Amino acid sequence: MLSIPVEEFLFWKKKQLSKGGDQQSFAVLLDCIGGISISDQNLISISPEINLHLRKNLEFLESIWNEHLIESCPIQYLCGITFWRDLKLKVTNKVLIPRPETELIVDIVFNIFKKKSEKLFFAELGTGSGAISISLALAYPFSDVVATDIDRDALEIANKNYINSYKKSNLKFYCGNWWSPLEGFKGKLDLAISNPPYIPQGTYEKLPKEVKDFEPKVALLGGEDGLKHIKEIIQKAPFFLKEKGWLILENHFDQGEKVKQLLFKNKFTSIEIVKDLSGIGRFTIGRYK
Repeated sequence: MLSIPVEEFLFWKKKQLSKGGDQQSFAVLLDCIGGISISDQNLISISPEINLHLRKNLEFLESIWNEHLIESCPIQYLCGITFWRDLKLKVTNKVLIPRPETELIVDIVFNIFKKKSEKLFFAELGTGSGAISISLALAYPFSDVVATDIDRDALEIANKNYINSYKKSNLKFYCGNWWSPLEGFKGKLDLAISNPPYIPQGTYEKLPKEVKDFEPKVALLGGEDGLKHIKEIIQKAPFFLKEKGWLILENHFDQGEKVKQLLFKNKFTSIEIVKDLSGIGRFTIGRYK
């Protein structure tokens, strides 16, 4: 570990942030590569007289920050780590970086299934880094969770994240497209949840460089209107859900009403568009019959 005065570190930090970028990305760099936890970062300015212990020197940290700024590569990929809810997750460019707004999808589940001691059966379709499934497995230790993804590399990352986060074994991963690996679970699910690719083709072409050039296209592009995968998930959901089972979907900011109609046409009830913290209709939920 390298030891430097806090005053010197704060001067260096100010210089780096003056180049561009945001505080949150810089905090991820300091935690994952520098070895200074988020909580310790918040305490540094309170005790400026102490010395700070770094896992890597300032020159190395600066080189990564410069690459982030110059190449527009997400800091999470450069560090190989992201933070989501209370999880610290491994990420590579094989998986989408889980977004803060998606964290609310877990809270929606908490509102539906309030008793954490219940024995339930959950499924996540398109798990990516495993963020949602791992959160549910942690929150509902007596329940079983299954998660699918079409990409074996993504499933390998998700499985590593699960092993690093949890010592129990109530989450299992299956490789395949949406429902296809879950044929043995028809009519058994209390809940299915998905944050599928929902970006329309025209919108995808205009995405910022840091998203379009680095994050997996297969995890973002939802076809011409963005609803290709959402339609497939909704149409097949009735075969897998129990009666009164729930489906929760994340969708594009302007797709809520269309997704609501798709759920209605497929015999879902209790349909609701749930807004995120920005007031955007980010999630659409429904109950099968």
